[in-house]
This record gives sequence, structure tokens and C-alpha cells, in this order.
Amino acid sequence: MYNILICDDEKDIVSALKIYLTAEGYNTLCAYNGDEALKVISENEVHLVLMDIMMPHTDGISAMIKLRESSNIPVILLTAKSEDTDKILGLNVGADDYITKPFNPVEVVARVRSQLRRFTQLGGKLTEKTILSIGNIQLDDKSKQVKVDGETVSLTPTEFEILKLLMTNAGTVLSPKDIYRKVWNDQAYGAESTVAVHIRHLREKIEINPAEPRYLKVVWAHGYKMEKGV
Repeated sequence: MYNILICDDEKDIVSALKIYLTAEGYNTLCAYNGDEALKVISENEVHLVLMDIMMPHTDGISAMIKLRESSNIPVILLTAKSEDTDKILGLNVGADDYITKPFNPVEVVARVRSQLRRFTQLGGKLTEKTILSIGNIQLDDKSKQVKVDGETVSLTPTEFEILKLLMTNAGTVLSPKDIYRKVWNDQAYGAESTVAVHIRHLREKIEINPAEPRYLKVVWAHGYKMEKGV
């Protein structure tokens, strides 16, 4: 059973999400600010976090930054429509996805399921190569590890899946909508900005000079591609 941490200072939202997630067979843990969330994570095995951005004491962004110092568990941010800047900031510091309030709880459950599917190894159903190599980058889909120049690089589950998709299709240009549909398994609303943030973050981890990338290239007005044969 997966443990889902719900963190929001609005107790009604926490209660509603708890009902829906419990009905889907998930075990839920609750927190009402960033400090409480970090404490729960330190004391329990948590597989995914639903985190509000605007909270007292320690907000969601600050908690995200602290969490990413030691963990790559999936994080879905809960945001208000007016918090566009915070959404991008959240993705920049390692969030995997966001859902805008007011939200449909059924959508939340679907996003949770999608993130857990990427984060968890689902028992040897691999039908493609488990190790991909391009230049000095090596991706092991079985162990979920990425190495650059022999050094292990820490990626979030979403970053890993984007890199895997681009490496699998090396030399092919994929639009932001293509990437979003394949990685998020969802309709590509807001795909451009969301994918761009993850690409930028990914470059910072795999490129020697992110400003002049060797591997992960932009094809203007079309999308992104992974160079092959570099």
C-alpha cells in the first residue's frame, strides 16, 4: 500500500482528498504546513506528496527545497489560479506536477496514480532496452539510475521519464505537447511552460554548460531533441 502525504492548511481540502485517496486504496498521512510535512516524511515511508504552496510557517516552496536535499519522491503542488509564478518556481525546485484549485478530486487521484506509476518499478515489464547510452550519459531503466561521466545524477521521476523518452527517440524532435502526453499521460494543457521548466532543470544536471547544451537541444518553434552520436 502506498503512503500519500496530504499537506494543506485548509483542513476541508485535506479531509476531502483523504476520503478520495482512501477509497482508491491509498494510505494517507496529513500535515497542515511545510514544517509538519517534513516531520511526517522524516518519520514515515512516504511515496508521494500533495502539497499546497501557500501555507503558514513554512510554505510549500520552502518545504520542497528542503525535501529535495534528501529525497526524490514525487511531489504534486496544489496551487491557486493566481499563483502562476509560484507554479513555475515549484517546478524549478523539483516538483513533478501541479494541480490548480478548485480541482476535481478524480483528477487528483489520476495524477497521483500516474506519478506513482513512474516512480515505482512495476516488475519487469520492460519491452525495450533497459540501458540507454548517448555520449557520456547512461540511463539504466531497471535501476532507475542516470550517470554522467560515470557519476550518478539525482533526477526526479519526471526528469527521468523525460530523459528516457528523449534518449529512446534520439535525433527525433518532440514537441512539448508530445512530451507532456507521453510523460504525464494527460491532456497537454499548459504543456509548453511545464515541459520547458523540466527541460531546463534536466539540462542543469546533465550538461557541462546548460547555456550551450551538447545533448539536449531546442529546435525553435518545434520542440526538443536529444542529439545522437555525440
